[in-house]
Amino acid sequence: MEKLVLNYENWNNFHPIIQAALLHGELVKINPFVDGNGRTSRLLMNLDLMNHGYNPVIIKKEDRLEYYEALDKAHTTGDYTYFVKLITKLDIEILSCK
Repeated sequence: MEKLVLNYENWNNFHPIIQAALLHGELVKINPFVDGNGRTSRLLMNLDLMNHGYNPVIIKKEDRLEYYEALDKAHTTGDYTYFVKLITKLDIEILSCK
């Protein structure tokens, strides 16, 4: 967890959506809690997004498989591109609903 906090501080030069997606993905990868790691990481991601003036992301049931696949790819390859694109897409969808 200490390494995650240090990494987070180094991500300040990234776009806020990238920063929030990395925070989410890395916390889930650590899996520090017995239960609720996914929920906690999504809440933390959304808090980070809102702190930067972005809308919270909602992962709808129909997006769940794509979300899990993107997260799995990020964890197995270290490449968060697909996951960041998904989070960006979902954040844009929230804007179009308003």
